[in-house]
Amino acid sequence: MATPVIDNVLGLGLLRQPNTVIFGPGQRRQLPYVIAPLGSHVLVCTDARMATTSEFDELRAALEDAGLAVSVYAEVEPDLPRSNINDVQSRFAGAGVEVVLGLGGGSCLDMAKVASLVLTHGGDIRDYYGENLVPGPTMPVVTVPTTGGTGAEVSCISVVFDEERAVKIGVASAHLEAHTAVIDPELTLSCPPGLTAATGADALSHLIESFTDRAKNPTADEINRHLYVGKNVLTDIYCRTGLTLLNRSLERVVADPLDLDARSETMLAAYCGGMALNTAGTASAHAIQSPIGNLTHTPHGWGVGALLPYVMRANLPVRVDVFAEMADLFGVSDPESSALDNAKAAIVRVEELLTALGVPLSLRELGVTEDQLDTIADQAMLSTRLLANNPRVLSRDDVFEILRRGFANDRSWPDVD
Repeated sequence: MATPVIDNVLGLGLLRQPNTVIFGPGQRRQLPYVIAPLGSHVLVCTDARMATTSEFDELRAALEDAGLAVSVYAEVEPDLPRSNINDVQSRFAGAGVEVVLGLGGGSCLDMAKVASLVLTHGGDIRDYYGENLVPGPTMPVVTVPTTGGTGAEVSCISVVFDEERAVKIGVASAHLEAHTAVIDPELTLSCPPGLTAATGADALSHLIESFTDRAKNPTADEINRHLYVGKNVLTDIYCRTGLTLLNRSLERVVADPLDLDARSETMLAAYCGGMALNTAGTASAHAIQSPIGNLTHTPHGWGVGALLPYVMRANLPVRVDVFAEMADLFGVSDPESSALDNAKAAIVRVEELLTALGVPLSLRELGVTEDQLDTIADQAMLSTRLLANNPRVLSRDDVFEILRRGFANDRSWPDVD
């Protein structure tokens, strides 16, 4: 099997990011000062639960006290169905909205980005499915995450579930980048345990995939045409920081959901994951999870988390040194051991973190049936944009083997030359 170039021979460093990021407990109180210079009419995209909270009432009052007109769309659903976007467009097109504020989990933040897109440029969201089809800048977007995991507050992609086609499709463009991200860990204190687990696993998957991605050594033209241009020296900085933070925070968040320091570190790590994936890209765990999610309707984070042990083992032969460095970051390396043994220790530590979160480590526990494995493999192979980031070239048979092992909970080690 051919393997791609592993080293970043260009020494490339590339990030895509908001103009401003504000991080810290209580920093949501800066929102009136952030939004007022951007426009006088703000559309808040959130979900039904968040819209009933005291934090939401406080935020809305602060915006109105600053003289802003506030419209609210509080019907964002999980996995962001296309019908939500059509609904926003029909309600608010021509209403004079000048700024969009996304408040909530990943779907709410993705909604804000695509709402800004369709309110600026019109058309059906289907017109923008894919990469770099957004014709130009959109109205400013401000993102305020309430979960610690998706990284959507700083990413330039929105994932839409097209109900008629029964598939999730990405809208990817640098024009979707938020103007400002305000990341306030206090907003995660009320995050339900199941959502905390799923988003924590999602953050872990973003960091691991970005850190172990292929280094593509792109040309200037490729950087101009594509968002995901590979692992590079700047994304690695965020990955190292994020993995270190999650290693010491995830178990503490599970033990005490009101531990603000642990929540802060988890949220900071999630931001790091978003910053890394914005140019490195997610890879095979995300490609394979998408059809699993469509079949089982299980949380995205649980799906990518369940796949990580098997995807990491599949990639081990071409990523021994990177996994060994990960063991250093996790504090589980042994200077007397080989790089391979330390790489394996890193994978075991990831499994410990996932177990602490309560993430199932077999696909059977997600509700996958054995007769679905072929269909999942076929559908995963359609995610060429994500599979192109994987450090090892995966054939359809390789993907099926990952699925077979994941279904059987077979965590034996692959042969490494």
